[in-house]
Amino acid sequence: MPDIREPAVAGSFYPADPEALRAEVRGLLVTAATDARVPKAIIAPHAGYIYSGPVAASVYARLAAARGRIRRVVLLGPSHRVGFHGLALPGASLFRTPLGDIPVDTAAVQALRTLPQVRELDAAHRLEHSLEVQLPFLQEVLGEFNLVPLVVGDADADAVAEVLETLWGGPETLVVVSSDLSHYQPYATARRQDAVTSRAIESLDPDALHHEDACGRNPIRGLLALARRHGYTIETVDLRNSGDTAGPRDRVVGYGAYVLH
Repeated sequence: MPDIREPAVAGSFYPADPEALRAEVRGLLVTAATDARVPKAIIAPHAGYIYSGPVAASVYARLAAARGRIRRVVLLGPSHRVGFHGLALPGASLFRTPLGDIPVDTAAVQALRTLPQVRELDAAHRLEHSLEVQLPFLQEVLGEFNLVPLVVGDADADAVAEVLETLWGGPETLVVVSSDLSHYQPYATARRQDAVTSRAIESLDPDALHHEDACGRNPIRGLLALARRHGYTIETVDLRNSGDTAGPRDRVVGYGAYVLH
């Protein structure tokens, strides 16, 4: 029997019922603009869909033209529950959502095991939502694909960039970095802080990102370092917060959506 990473936040961050989930994701995507240019990498938020779903959809809609072409997704997100150094692979060979099972790319996992900053740590994956909430969007827009899931702990930009470089590939590979932006600031403060963060991301300046700017700071910094090295550009697609979508405005969480070309 394969080792399956079961969903941890179905029924809380997004619907557990397959039909309800599919309808919600499709409803979010249908309101988002598409683009003929398919990004090589994206940054998307990972809160409950009622809060960050519209922002995430704004960037996932940009992948519609690549359905059937993208066959591998390298997915990185921050660790919210387990502290560790480096990047963590799962032991599981399948990641399950209400929409079905996604196979882990075993060849890519074996390639990463040779890197000293990468290790297997199931505890980092078991309850982590930052990767999981991206999966139904990916399933809806891409159909079938293999997954390289990495939870990022205490890792510097060069360590993350080396992992990305190893798996960068060609048009068959998409990189997804999962991150929210500022946390629990008043609405106006969050808008100012998130605007500064977006400028740092667009400027490919990993050193300008600080811990309080984004929970996914470490994987973002790695992506920016690699993008700068290879002459890519990053564009902001959407920048809002929970006060714009479904929450009160006294303590908001920031959400940004970005594409790398």
